[in-house]
Amino acid sequence: MTEHARHLEPVPAPTAAERERLAAVRRYRILDTPPDGTFDTIASLAARSCGAPIATVAIVDSDRIWFKAAHGLHGVSQIDRDPGLCASAILHGGPYVVRDALTDPRTAANPLVHGEMGVRFYAAAPITTADGHRLGTVNVLDTRPRDASEDQLAILTDLAALVAQELELRLSSICTITAERTMRTGAERLVRTLQRTLLPPALPKVPGLDAAAAYHPVSQDEVGGDFYDLFPLDDGRWAFFLGDVCGKGAEAAALTSLTRYTLRAAAIYEPDPCAALGNLDSVLKGEYQSDPRFCTALFGVLDPEQDGSFAVTLAGGGHPPALAVRADGTVEAVDTPGGQLIGILPEPRFAQAGVRLAPGDALLLYTDGLTEARTPDGAMLGDEGLTAHLTSTPFDGADNLLANIHKLLTELGAGVSDDTALLALSVPRRAEPSGQEPLR
Repeated sequence: MTEHARHLEPVPAPTAAERERLAAVRRYRILDTPPDGTFDTIASLAARSCGAPIATVAIVDSDRIWFKAAHGLHGVSQIDRDPGLCASAILHGGPYVVRDALTDPRTAANPLVHGEMGVRFYAAAPITTADGHRLGTVNVLDTRPRDASEDQLAILTDLAALVAQELELRLSSICTITAERTMRTGAERLVRTLQRTLLPPALPKVPGLDAAAAYHPVSQDEVGGDFYDLFPLDDGRWAFFLGDVCGKGAEAAALTSLTRYTLRAAAIYEPDPCAALGNLDSVLKGEYQSDPRFCTALFGVLDPEQDGSFAVTLAGGGHPPALAVRADGTVEAVDTPGGQLIGILPEPRFAQAGVRLAPGDALLLYTDGLTEARTPDGAMLGDEGLTAHLTSTPFDGADNLLANIHKLLTELGAGVSDDTALLALSVPRRAEPSGQEPLR
């Protein structure tokens, strides 16, 4: 049996009922799908139960009969629809039998009867959907005239029903997966939008200072709890903070929003870093009395000096220390020892430290997702690993410093298991007289 060539004569326009049937065929997305063991088994059962050498699970398309499964046929995936046995069988609501195709007027001119295959017997049951559309048939063929018993036709009918049920299940799965993907896309869009509202859209321009920030989420599905900000105070100084709240998702987002705007408001009334953290501690305890929530944070104030340097006062509440990266490549931890978690302890203490940023120096603040990342050998990067990386990697300004850390996170790859927020503040190097190399 060879695949027939397409007819070139114009095909009559389908009736309204046929258009609906073809729409049902498309709905199930079965055409031209790969071979499938379930349908192959159904074709095999049909052949064995009817004692026939050939059986197919056939779908009737607009101009072809396409075989989802074929038992006893090799190298044939479809034949022309007209004239076709299956195309005739789907016009009947029940089993369709041709006992001798050579003498039956319905099939006497069929190419399958007079071709190399010489079909003489055909029996089929329609594959009928829940809404009454007949997509195709489960059928058996033989090269000798014969009859089919009631039991055999009942088996074909049951097998056709199984095909319809399988198609319904697969369509349901496809619809579920599609809906989940749509919901996931919408959720990811919402998460990204919400995350943007929790972080400043852009850092302000600080005279005499370069500032850069970055946020590296581990997952696109959840809102993280990392936050940062940089903003002016009324007296010519600048305030900044970076921190991390407990948890993930919507609750963490609410806590992050409260924390960020509380610190901003606190700085307006009392720009002392320890006082700002104390104010935040009181607000969190008042807001979450029955279900305590906490965060860690660094809060600092930048005071520009006449020589272009910046004096920095920094207070810490349970957060990893900031790092002063000097122009000569050395790295110093700006430790705030004794600073405790914010929002959960009865009488927390917040420690304060000072540091001076000279031209060429930078201050790096980060959340613990950076130091808790795993290196390829499984060890935690840690404070020492981060310091070693910064010491061995020259930088030129805040943007370049964060680009170096981004490269580090990229190299760690799967070792990064938590969101990471970064804030870098750097004082530009002084311009050197012409012909001299800048000091490093």
